[in-house]
Amino acid sequence: MMATIQNPILKGFNPDPSIIRVGDDYYIATSTFEWYPGVQIHHSKDLVHWQLVTRPLRRKSQLNMLGEYNSCGVWAPCLSYDDGVFYLIYSNVVDNGTFDNYLVTTNDILGDWSEPVYLNSRGFDTSLFHAEDGKKWYLCADTQSIPVNALSNFKSSFELKKTHMERFGKQFADLNLGELFFRGISLQEFDPVQQKLVGSVHKIFPGTELGITEAPHLYFRNGYYYLLVAEGGTGYEHAVTMARSRSITGPYEVHPENPIVTSFGTDAFLTRAGHADFVETQDEETYLVHLCSRPIERNQENEGFSILGRESGIQKMEWRDDGWLWLAGGGNTPFVEVEAPDLSAHSFEAPAVRDDFDNDELSIHFQWLRGDYKDEIVSLTERPGWLRLFGKQTVLSRYKQGLIARRQQALDVRVETAMEFEAKEFGQMAGLLAFYNLDSFYYLYKSVDLNGNPYLAIMSNVNGEMNLFAAPQVWLPSEQLVNLRLIQMHDTIKFSYSLDGENWKKIGDAFDAKVLSDEFNSHGGVAGFTGNFFGVACHDPVTMTEFADFDYFDYDELK
Repeated sequence: MMATIQNPILKGFNPDPSIIRVGDDYYIATSTFEWYPGVQIHHSKDLVHWQLVTRPLRRKSQLNMLGEYNSCGVWAPCLSYDDGVFYLIYSNVVDNGTFDNYLVTTNDILGDWSEPVYLNSRGFDTSLFHAEDGKKWYLCADTQSIPVNALSNFKSSFELKKTHMERFGKQFADLNLGELFFRGISLQEFDPVQQKLVGSVHKIFPGTELGITEAPHLYFRNGYYYLLVAEGGTGYEHAVTMARSRSITGPYEVHPENPIVTSFGTDAFLTRAGHADFVETQDEETYLVHLCSRPIERNQENEGFSILGRESGIQKMEWRDDGWLWLAGGGNTPFVEVEAPDLSAHSFEAPAVRDDFDNDELSIHFQWLRGDYKDEIVSLTERPGWLRLFGKQTVLSRYKQGLIARRQQALDVRVETAMEFEAKEFGQMAGLLAFYNLDSFYYLYKSVDLNGNPYLAIMSNVNGEMNLFAAPQVWLPSEQLVNLRLIQMHDTIKFSYSLDGENWKKIGDAFDAKVLSDEFNSHGGVAGFTGNFFGVACHDPVTMTEFADFDYFDYDELK
């Protein structure tokens, strides 16, 4: 029986994949945006089974996102390898729309990475190409520096241009969008000795009529330089296009049947396919990894709500006699089931469903927001067998807050914890969250009223509209352990609690899970780029000294 790969290969929020092979080992790097540590790296031996193994940007000197807005932070990392060294290029998108681009390196992909080298702020979606003559070339999506709130999941480059015309004036009416904001792909040499970009900037590719040209990756094969880019925007018109040239600086001719991969105009299970990279196996087979999503409640245009965020899929490709890369199996619509390469099968132990916090280190599946302050909020040793979270700022803070969470990777899940927390003043709170970003979340929390009486309630934030009591308060006995649970079934979330771990009582009605999707959070010129997370939190904006203890965290995907 033919071995197959089931898509997506990286479930939940894992967008913008960059893939390499080093010997028999495959690695994929994906974006993390405002979640810390920065950049996820998964490992595989067979392209079928993948394991999260490291996050390289884990020091303040490498990545500091404190104060940055939703969906800023780490965009589109590029992982590459040359002569025993791993290279990682990434953008840190800050709140004023500046795209600061950096390079870090290491000889051990699982170890510590170097201090960052600043490259430029020309654009984003950067990559590094290692030429056969030893030169190294830096590529980026050359974009106008504009406030990040002006970038969004517009349906087309025409709509983006029209919106900016309306927003900034009719003087832009005769300007080409590619010249104004998305100005094609730039190329410049990187000198590894001087650790900086040198020489002239070459505008090598303006893009095709699809527009919004980004995510460049460069390859050399049989005398041609092949340029792979994403176009159409990261919404439902997203696409993978290709061009080639005999000269690295161009001109580049486009693939005769661009785009080579897209979901647009189809009812494909995997939508929003784009932002791709490819790798050659040991047997010279070619596989392309790409961004995708699995929205629910799709309309006639196949658009819906991507609660799981943008994920990563893989497709088998083939080089044909015309020298171009094509989707194996024909067409350009991504497949859910893909023929696996003939490699030795290699599986990993699945992540534990339940974390009892018995280790001294936090599980790699948890992240927090925006900065290197884990030691200020997390302790696994002060009360062995428990996670202690120290409260910091409010749940709306863009700086420091006591919140850790993990990705949602399936639509039907049960999440549960047991918590001990004694609030002393109104405003101190702790509990269980379903968290998309600062503007969209549900928070089952324990606190006290102005008279010091403890209660449970649900806080909702829907499109920035905060409701501190989205469910009626439930009054609790003082200083008692409380079990907290949420169950999401497709598009609804229900919360419940228990005082003995056996008898559960619901709190509030069903909540709309679509609030926690990319599409719901893409509006008014602001893009939603992260999928939903589930986690636990403690907030103490009053004294920043109170803490909550959690006995376990149970994430169970319901089949």
